[in-house]
Amino acid sequence: MIPISDVAVGLLLAWQAAVTPGPLSSPPASDSLRQPIPAAVEHPVGLTMLSADTVPRVRRKAVVYSDAYATRLRIHKTLSWAMLPLFAAAYVSGDQILKKNADAPSWARNMHGPAATGSAILFGANTLTGGWNLWEGRKDPNGRTRRVLHSVLFTAASGGFAYAGTKLASDAEENMNARRTHRNVAIGSMGVSTLSWLIMLIGN
Repeated sequence: MIPISDVAVGLLLAWQAAVTPGPLSSPPASDSLRQPIPAAVEHPVGLTMLSADTVPRVRRKAVVYSDAYATRLRIHKTLSWAMLPLFAAAYVSGDQILKKNADAPSWARNMHGPAATGSAILFGANTLTGGWNLWEGRKDPNGRTRRVLHSVLFTAASGGFAYAGTKLASDAEENMNARRTHRNVAIGSMGVSTLSWLIMLIGN
């Protein structure tokens, strides 16, 4: 016969085994959880930084100028400083001739021709040096708009001087109206060329 105490201990052990939970097991993963997580979701910051780092940067192509370019530029700038004194001499002497005609002082008659001729030589030399340098630097984006504007204005002024110094100058010898037109075209060309000069002077 089994003692009551042994029965009681056996029942107690059986009850503890019944109420004590077994080891926890992981719930089965669903199909959606088993699929691989896209890299963009898993590492959004890393991918963004990688995209920024791998974007190719466009590098500007270096423009190499020749030694002749520097020489022409030096000549061009030096001659441009003589432009305003020649303009002043041509204007003052021409104004005397326009107002006093045959009674104009000898210094005015002697100065006007050489001043106009000097201006023509200056414009011819600067057209050659400036146009040559403009072509050599055509691929340089730095200051391109300023250079082109300078060239266009300078060319327009050159055309005005050529017209004033040939057709109008010939007519001005015998016609007062042509003489005034000659002066007005010359003054307008002086203004345009001065503006062209200031664009490059201030820009540099």
